[in-house]
Amino acid sequence: MPSAAAKAQPVTSPLQSAGLFSSPEKRTFVLCLLLVVATLAVYNPVNRNTFVNFDDDHYITNNPHVLAGLNWDTVRWAFSNFYEANWHPLTWISHALDCQLFGLNPVGHHYTNVFLHAVNAVLLLLLFQSATGFTWRSLMVAALFALHPVNVESVAWASERKNLLSMMFLLLAMQAYGWYASRPGRGRFALVAGLFACGLMSKPQVITLPFVLLLWDYWPLRRTEQQGAGQGTATGGTPAPLTSLRAGFQPARMSALLLEKVPLFLMSLASAVITMRAQKAGGAIHSAILYPLDLRLENAVVSYLRYIGNAFWPTNLSPLYPHPLDLLHLWQVFASGLILLVATGLVVRQRQRGYLLTGWFWFLGTLVPMIGLVQVGEQAMADRYAYLPFIGLFLIVCWVLAEWGQALRVSPVGWAIPAVLVCLMLGALTFRQIGYWRDSETLWSYALRVTSVRSYKAHFNLAMAYDQQGRYDDAILQLSQSIDPRGDDPRIHLGLGIYDQRHDHIQEAIAQYQSALGLTSDSALRADAYSNLGGAYRKIRDYEHARQSFAAALQFDPNKTMALVGMGLLEQRDGDFAQAIGHYSHAMAVEPTAVGYLLLAKALEKAGHGWEARAAYDKASQLTDDLEQAQRTAEELQAF
Repeated sequence: MPSAAAKAQPVTSPLQSAGLFSSPEKRTFVLCLLLVVATLAVYNPVNRNTFVNFDDDHYITNNPHVLAGLNWDTVRWAFSNFYEANWHPLTWISHALDCQLFGLNPVGHHYTNVFLHAVNAVLLLLLFQSATGFTWRSLMVAALFALHPVNVESVAWASERKNLLSMMFLLLAMQAYGWYASRPGRGRFALVAGLFACGLMSKPQVITLPFVLLLWDYWPLRRTEQQGAGQGTATGGTPAPLTSLRAGFQPARMSALLLEKVPLFLMSLASAVITMRAQKAGGAIHSAILYPLDLRLENAVVSYLRYIGNAFWPTNLSPLYPHPLDLLHLWQVFASGLILLVATGLVVRQRQRGYLLTGWFWFLGTLVPMIGLVQVGEQAMADRYAYLPFIGLFLIVCWVLAEWGQALRVSPVGWAIPAVLVCLMLGALTFRQIGYWRDSETLWSYALRVTSVRSYKAHFNLAMAYDQQGRYDDAILQLSQSIDPRGDDPRIHLGLGIYDQRHDHIQEAIAQYQSALGLTSDSALRADAYSNLGGAYRKIRDYEHARQSFAAALQFDPNKTMALVGMGLLEQRDGDFAQAIGHYSHAMAVEPTAVGYLLLAKALEKAGHGWEARAAYDKASQLTDDLEQAQRTAEELQAF
C-alpha cells in the first residue's frame, strides 16, 4: 500500500518530469520552437520552387537596382522611387540583401520568406499569450496562421516578401503597444510609431493598425472605461465571463484612447496618400468605366463571404481570382450582405465576450484596404490579402471552441487530439499548395484548372511561360485566349507581334506593335514596343523607320539593350563605327551577352582597334558554351 505522503504527491506529465514545462518561460520557449519546426517542415518544398513570371521578374530577376545588392545607391533608389506602382523601401532593401547573399538562387529567397513566416507565427503566439494570459488558445491561433494553406501565396511567392515584413512589424508594434498600455509614456509610444512606420514602408496593408489597436483596447486589454471598471454583464443581467484578461491596464475614456492614436492615424493618412500617388503613377488603379463603383461594392460584399469560405474550406485556392464584372447576380450580393449583417448583429449582441467583437471587426476592418473599393489590378480578391485579416477569424474559432470545451468539461486530451488532426490536415493542404508555385507553367496551368471565371491574365502569363521555353505555338494559342473583349491589353499585342516577327510575318508584327503603342502610356511598355518595331523595320530594310523607332525606345528607356544594339547595327551598316562601338559598349554594360560582345568585337576590328576587339571576343567566349551559335546569330543580325 502506498503511504499517505505518496498519495499527496501531484501527478506530473512526462514533459513536466523532463523539465520542459517546469516553468512558464520554458513552456513558452518549447512551444515557440515547436511552431518554428512545424512551419519549416511544412514549407520545406519551397526549395524546389523557381521564380515565377508573376512580379518576380519585375521585383527581383530583372530589377537592376535589386540585382546590384545592398548599397547606398540601392537604398537611395528604394526610398525615392515609385517603382512598380509601389512605395515600400524596406521591401526593396530586403530583396537587395537577398541578392547580395544568394544572387539569383531562388532557394535563398524562398527560405527567407519561410523564416519570416515562422517568425510571424512565433510573434503571434507571444502577442496573444502576453495580452490574454491563455497559452494553449494562443498557440492554436498561431498554429492555424502558420499552417493554413491560404498563406502559401504570401510565403511561396518570392515577390510577396512585403506581406511578411509588414506583418512582422505590425505584430512587433502591437507587442510594444501592450508595453505602452501598461505604463503610458512618450518613449514607449514612439517605439510603437516607429515600428508602425517600418510596417508601412514594407507594405501599406498595415494602414489599419490604429483601428486594430482600438479593438485591442476593447479586448483583451480592456482599456475602455465601461469594461475596465468591472466585469460587465451578459444578456439578462448575468455577469459576463472575464475571459482572456490580464491585469495592469488602466481604464480610460474612449475619447482619450482615440486622442492618443491621432499620430498613428496621421501616419495612416500619409501612407494612403503616398500609396495612391504611387499606384496612379504606375497605372495600377483601373478605370471606373471598366469597374464602376456599384460593381466594386457588390464584389466587396460577395468577396467577404468568399474569404470566409476559403478560411473554413481552403481548397481550389488560386493565384488569381478574376473579377466577375457583369457575372455577379443580385441574389449573391443580397445573400452575402444579409449574412454579414446577421453575423455582425450577433457579435454586437454578444459583445461582453470581447473576443467576438475584436475578432470579427479585425477581419472586416483589416480587409477594407484590399477589398476592392479602389480597384488595383484585375483580381476580385487574393489569398495574400487574407494574411492579416484571417487572424481575427482564427481568434474567434479558438476562443469559442475553448469556451465550449470548458462548458462541456472536455478534458485537455479531448481537445488536443482534434486540434492536432486539424493542424495535420492544414499542413497537408499547405504542402500540396506549395507545389503549385513550383514554376510559371505549373502555377498558371493550375490557375486555369481551378478558376470558374475565365482568367485572361492566367492565359497571358502561361503564354509568357511557354514563350520563355521556346514553345511558340503553345504560346500563341494561350495569347489568343488571353484577349479580354472588355479591356484591350497592350502586352498581348506586343506578344502577338513578337510571335509574328519570329515567323517572318513582319507587316502583321508591325501592326501589332503599333496597336500596343496606341494602348499604353507606360514608358517600359512603350520602350519594348518601339524596340521590337525597330527590329521589324530593320528586317524589311526600312532603315529610316527603324532608326526612328530605336531612337524613340531610347527616349523612354536609355538603357534599353535591344534598341542600343539596333542603333549599333544601323550605324555599323552606315560605316559609322565610332557611334556603333558606343552603342554596343553601352548595351554590354547594361546586359552583357556573347552575341553583343561579338558585334562589338567586329565594330572594333573594323575601326582598327585590334587589341580591344580581341578583348571583346574573349569576353564573348566567356559568356557562352556555344560560341559558334553566337557567331551565327551575330552574322544573321548583321545581314540586314
